Formats: sequence, C-alpha cells, structure tokens
Amino acid sequence: MKKENLPTKICLVCERPYTWRKKWEKNWENVKYCSEKCRRNKTTQV
Repeated sequence: MKKENLPTKICLVCERPYTWRKKWEKNWENVKYCSEKCRRNKTTQV
C-alpha cells in the first residue's frame, strides 16, 4: 500500500491528522491519539 493511500484520523488532543501505522494494524479502530504524549495529556486538553 502506498503512503498516500493509508487511512488517517484526527487526534483528540492536538487535533492534527495522523496516519495508520503498522503497529496499530490490529487495533486501528481503538486508536484515538497520535502519540504517547497526547495520550498522557488527554485530561488536560479535553
């Protein structure tokens, strides 16, 4: 699959788009944050 065809989502904390990663392959539906930093800061921003 080409990089330009990968699915994208919007991070709930920083509101930036991020693309699918191989490590999220089996869990893509549950991924909500673009990074560990955003996941840790989820309560301060939301």
